[in-house]
Amino acid sequence: MKKTIKYIAWACLALCLTNTVALADDDKAVNDDAAVARSLDIFNSLYKELNTFYVDTIDAQKTIENAINAMLDDIDPYTEYIPAKEADDFITISTGEYGGIGSYLMERTVDGKKCVFISGPYEGSPAARAGLRSGDRIIMIDGDSTAGWDSEKVSKHLKGQANTHLTVTVVRPWDEDSIKTFSFNRETISVNPVPYYGVTRGDIGYIDLTTFNEKSAQQVRQALIELKKDPRVKNIVLDLRSNGGGIVEGSMQIVGCFVPKGTQVMQMRGRDKTSERTYKTTVDPVDTDIPLAVLIDGASASASEITAGALQDLDRAVIIGSRSYGKGLVQSTRSLPYDGMLKVTIAKYYIPSGRLIQEVDYGNRNADGSFKKTTTDSTARIFHTAHGREVREGGGIAPDIKVEPRELKRIVYNIMRDHWDFDFATRYVAQHGNEIASPADFTITDEIFNEFKASINPDKFEYDKVCEQQLATLRKTATAEGYMNDSTAAAFDRLEALLKHDLDHDLDIHRRDISTLLSQEIMDRLYYQRGQVENAIKDDECIDKAKEMFDKPGEYRRILNLPAKKSSTPKKKKK
Repeated sequence: MKKTIKYIAWACLALCLTNTVALADDDKAVNDDAAVARSLDIFNSLYKELNTFYVDTIDAQKTIENAINAMLDDIDPYTEYIPAKEADDFITISTGEYGGIGSYLMERTVDGKKCVFISGPYEGSPAARAGLRSGDRIIMIDGDSTAGWDSEKVSKHLKGQANTHLTVTVVRPWDEDSIKTFSFNRETISVNPVPYYGVTRGDIGYIDLTTFNEKSAQQVRQALIELKKDPRVKNIVLDLRSNGGGIVEGSMQIVGCFVPKGTQVMQMRGRDKTSERTYKTTVDPVDTDIPLAVLIDGASASASEITAGALQDLDRAVIIGSRSYGKGLVQSTRSLPYDGMLKVTIAKYYIPSGRLIQEVDYGNRNADGSFKKTTTDSTARIFHTAHGREVREGGGIAPDIKVEPRELKRIVYNIMRDHWDFDFATRYVAQHGNEIASPADFTITDEIFNEFKASINPDKFEYDKVCEQQLATLRKTATAEGYMNDSTAAAFDRLEALLKHDLDHDLDIHRRDISTLLSQEIMDRLYYQRGQVENAIKDDECIDKAKEMFDKPGEYRRILNLPAKKSSTPKKKKK
């Protein structure tokens, strides 16, 4: 059988790794420099032989990149090779800046053809100011047709040096003059890590932090200062849900907003003692006393977990939500030849109590090849917070107040997958834009929901037919095992009728989740990400739990095991 290039790359890599281990074992030194050099020499010679004698032409760059990626995948998912062509995207994520138009893109198939849409301009971006909207289908860039282009190619043409000119032609649905051309300059786009902050539930200052880039700490500090100026604000909620982290230093500075200067936030430990480092806050706090809640979920990771975990260990904040992701590893970038980079795991971090919150042990595997967990519930060591509360290592940050995330229903997934919500919002805003309320007041009324239901063509709505598929499998199994007879077949028929999808019914019973989708899409078109967040927090169980805790006398201090607050009213002296 003819081998593919992919298998060649894997074979090269396997031989390299095998010889590294074998030679190291022979020499009784896993990290022996001579063994590594010999293995690399073998790999180099093997590739040259393949390149010279293999029956087909080998794509050198692709083959070597496959080998590199296979090697790194065997270590952990965070150690990765970043070739020069992807370096700009990596830098954008780290810094929060790039040259372009400032918009998200969406790739989808329309009438069998690949198309790219504007799916969300950033507020105040060149795209937004020029007039581009969510739902616009890009058909030309600088006079070149984008027919057949994927989103990566479109993005590459939209990005560029600041102050360079471009024209973008789009098809705008639900508009009399559907083909529109916009001419404007690219700019340096700065991704705002705090799209919204404001007052909610009467006395809660709410801050939404979506990522940890170079501007995160500054934006959080500024938001906190502004909220404290509002006499209504008595408590703070910092939302880190779905925040996958980023620059670790930002977490130190954000924790520093709430604790005294010089407080230890984490310790980083690498492969030897010389790489051990202790990180402390270096800025004066904004407020060390205001009651604070931090919201987390399963997508809160890395710098988010350092922030939440440190504030929990220091008994400075109550953590609300669901258990965080569990990433206790730190990466650094190293320059490589030809403008590539290596993002490599250099250390593990330990938060103030001394615990490591890493979920997966990438150095050990189960029999099936999956990675083992660092701990189990029975083996996890117990640590203590500043005021003596028990916390456990491994498995992320466990919340002090648990709120289970809402499960994504299949019909909701199907609506998102096939863009029924996106297309409805585009049409609804085009037809009712002047009538739509502000984010704080907007809601999906019966009229809007019925209009959405009417927009769905039942003949084109595609279900994930899981029930039907499993029932068909069960029929086959019952037949194969001799249980199928007339009464069994009749029972299957009755069950099949009960499980038959009723679109109108399904839309109604999942109205709450569908309404959330519709609200988010509609708000994005008029008020951008700021409006999405402001609208979403109106009906947010985690914030409701925070409000309930803040309002219950003594509850905040009880959870954090803080001493009872002294009364400010002086006692009367006995006469």
